[in-house]
Amino acid sequence: MNRQRLLEKMTAEKVSVGQMCKLLNMSRSAFYRKTRGISEFTLGECERIVEILKIESPVEIFFDKKVS
Repeated sequence: MNRQRLLEKMTAEKVSVGQMCKLLNMSRSAFYRKTRGISEFTLGECERIVEILKIESPVEIFFDKKVS
């Protein structure tokens, strides 16, 4: 998970952490844990994020070798 790229894309699409959490039906603490690599996003959550942020290539965000 590349947290920085996800946050950059959220900023570009003008989606706040609060809005993203609401759209994912997820608490802020759960979102924080997932973006920090403590736990993982489900496939459904990844698909929803891709849809919300209009991401063309989710590989660089969700499958980055670098740990956030």
